Amino acid sequence: MASSLRRPDGRRSLGLLGEELAAAHFERLGFTVLARNVRTRHGEIDLIAVDGRTLVFAEVKTRRSRGGRVPPEPLAGLGPRQRVRLRRLAVAWLSRGREDGEQRTRPAAATIRFDAVGVVIDAGGRLVRLDHLEGAW
Repeated sequence: MASSLRRPDGRRSLGLLGEELAAAHFERLGFTVLARNVRTRHGEIDLIAVDGRTLVFAEVKTRRSRGGRVPPEPLAGLGPRQRVRLRRLAVAWLSRGREDGEQRTRPAAATIRFDAVGVVIDAGGRLVRLDHLEGAW
């Protein structure tokens, strides 16, 4: 009989920890986190937050330092592909429900911004560094 329980995925739990730390960072900046890990048919948005003026769609990249060694810069690999992907995901989220006639209230914001957050944690799960790049794309 196959077990329906899965072993925790280390990468997934690392990513969730990084997203938790990024969400706390946005809240300290005065943002309200509207959603995390939002699935659309184009992929997943890590974090959506609003502060009353700005609606932010954020990509979060997390790395773990091992033995005191600092890993490569988490945001170093982000480029044009991620920009296109995140914008496509944002459009899908903003228009979700319109196809089937459902009216969902989306937050009013004067600005939409695409941010990137790089998180480095140590082996014990403690924050080593958090880099927030506003308007990354």
